[in-house]
Amino acid sequence: MKLSIVVPCYNEEACLAELHVRLGAAARAAVGDDYELVLVNDGSRDSSWTIMQRMAADDAHVVAVNLSRNHGHQLALTAGLDLCRGDTILIIDADLQDPPELLAAMLAAMSEEKADVVYGVRKSRSGETAFKRATAHGFYRLLSRATEVDIPLDAGDFRLMSRRALDALLAMPEQARFIRGMVAWIGFRQVPFAYDRQERFAGETKYPLKKMMRFAFDARTGFSSAPLKLASHAGLLLS
Repeated sequence: MKLSIVVPCYNEEACLAELHVRLGAAARAAVGDDYELVLVNDGSRDSSWTIMQRMAADDAHVVAVNLSRNHGHQLALTAGLDLCRGDTILIIDADLQDPPELLAAMLAAMSEEKADVVYGVRKSRSGETAFKRATAHGFYRLLSRATEVDIPLDAGDFRLMSRRALDALLAMPEQARFIRGMVAWIGFRQVPFAYDRQERFAGETKYPLKKMMRFAFDARTGFSSAPLKLASHAGLLLS
């Protein structure tokens, strides 16, 4: 299979129909009929799962995955990546802030640059508050200083990956998954793809302040060497 598109979904009933139409059109324009759309329901409390089941029944390209409860964005994404079969994999969120129509250009960049990863870098963030932009700015820069890996600034999980890059990612044993940091760590040739992020198509953000803080904490403790160094220093002091 040429292409897998993996989409973690939590309470996205208002976006799913539009997502299905636009991703399907983008995939067909880029690779023809040889693709799959892996939708992962992360314990949604709305009708997301019902909609996904209906899509899977009507469209053979759709693979609907239902998690037993809400495990969080990164684990839902990991579940989809574990199951996908494509030679090339697109990671995208369900809110349509990352335009599906960029797929063809990202595939072209991957081919021209002979890259294993093409990661989206946000030039602008339409519809986001000044507070959200400020916290995002601070998060990326704090994490960059706390880790020994060069994590691209202003890049989310929106990215295109080769199969060998994905296999390397899935081989990592980390339980606290921070996908964008882990992808940066695996190596291979990785190139940026600048784009303008759009407003959310419908609904509300699934990352309110509380979840953002938890995500930042998990990213730092799960992927940074700083907590390990702190623990080792404490051990030396106590021994």
